[in-house]
Parts: sequence; C-alpha cells; structure tokens
Amino acid sequence: MLIINLLGMALIGFIVWWFWLYSAKEAAELFDELSIRVENGVYQPARIKIRAHQKTTLHFFRVDESPCAEKLMLPDLDINEDLPVKTSHSIELPAMAPGEYAFHCQMQMYQGVVIVE
Repeated sequence: MLIINLLGMALIGFIVWWFWLYSAKEAAELFDELSIRVENGVYQPARIKIRAHQKTTLHFFRVDESPCAEKLMLPDLDINEDLPVKTSHSIELPAMAPGEYAFHCQMQMYQGVVIVE
C-alpha cells in the first residue's frame, strides 16, 4: 500500500511539473520563418525570438492527436487557428513591436512565447 501511495504522489508531482512548472530555457532565434512541432504536450521550440517590426511565418506541424492540440491561439494578435494532424500549417505574424506574445492551445496546456526584440 505504501508503494502505491508513493507512486501516486510521484505521478501527481510529475503532472504538476509537466503542465504548470516546466518552461523551456532556450529560445530559438529566427529571421523569416520557423517550423514548430506540436508533440507530447509541448511546442518545440516553445520560446521563439524574432526581430521587431519584421513579418514572420511560423509553420506548425502537429503530431499530437490530442484534442487540446488542435487549436492555436495568440490572444494579443487575435489569432485563433486550427492545426490539422500530420500537416504543416503556416501562420503569418505581422510586424510587431518589442515585447513578449504568448501562444497556447485553448486550454493553455500547450504554451509558448514569441519574444520580439
């Protein structure tokens, strides 16, 4: 019984870390466009650096068949797109002012950020 309780607590700790505490440390730098994989509950890369006042294209390739992964939202830019499974879907970002712009799924389980410098 003790082993089952310890395994259950370890699983709960892992879930909390995976969905709420984990954040990618490195940011992918790009100039014109970048491919982002939607897989295993994360965007890869999840932190993206782009230049200010320059249009950019992001290509999302969704591998994860989870219903949560089917929507991509960038609330600050009023972008709400459906991501088809096993197909690349391009999203054009307008020229933006410096700052951080969050993107996520509709339940905010998949999270990322565009850093504009």
